[in-house]
Amino acid sequence: MTIRRHPRRTRVHVRVLRRAAVVGVVLGAVTLAGGASPALAGAPSAGPADVRAAAPATLSVTGTGRASAAPDLAVLSVAVEARGKTAKEAMEAQNRAAKKLLDALRKESVEDRDIRTDSLSLSPVYTQTAEGDSKVTGYQAAQSFSAKIRDVDRAGQVIGAVTEATGDAGRVNGVSFDVADRSGLRAKAREIAHKDAHDKAAQHARLSGHRLGRLVSLSETDGGGSGIGAVPEMPADAPGVPLAPGEVEEQVTVRAVYELI
Repeated sequence: MTIRRHPRRTRVHVRVLRRAAVVGVVLGAVTLAGGASPALAGAPSAGPADVRAAAPATLSVTGTGRASAAPDLAVLSVAVEARGKTAKEAMEAQNRAAKKLLDALRKESVEDRDIRTDSLSLSPVYTQTAEGDSKVTGYQAAQSFSAKIRDVDRAGQVIGAVTEATGDAGRVNGVSFDVADRSGLRAKAREIAHKDAHDKAAQHARLSGHRLGRLVSLSETDGGGSGIGAVPEMPADAPGVPLAPGEVEEQVTVRAVYELI
């Protein structure tokens, strides 16, 4: 059996295949333009220069601001404590002492809205026997209050009045001084903190041969305040207590990020 070849037809097939390859390349180009193929999806689309332009150098600094003022508010922490053979006796004694304390505060022009009960407790009192056992021999009742004195100069006088009224049952746990409205003091501290951060950033930019660019981010941390003082327990006949209010300080800390150009 003889097989005849057809050269011309073979050439036609070659041409068709070549055209198909060209069409495939063109179609492939269209696919890449519309969206990268899975094999090329993870390839970087920008060079190092583009990356640097998109992410400029930044500088992070911390600024601190402090502002102080004379206090216009004193907060007293006072309490009464009493004992009794029974729980009822202890509570009754505590109630009588608490009433004297509250009456003394009101007599010193402390308003009811400025007086608050902070704690109330009743607990057994134990005594150790000769055999080493613990035995309940009575009960102790206590109640603590906080009172705002809006005239700071009279705080010592109020403490004296409380201790005189409550006698041995009275306790003065401490006194703190504050500013009734801290918003103005805090705003001043914030302004100082912001300027401190900007000045630091400007200096760092100059030292590194750059210029300070725009502010990228800014966050604030509450630095708290000062002005707390303690007063020891006073004898019942103390007519008044000398106090030194000093100053109340507000502190603000900010963290700022700037661009370098």
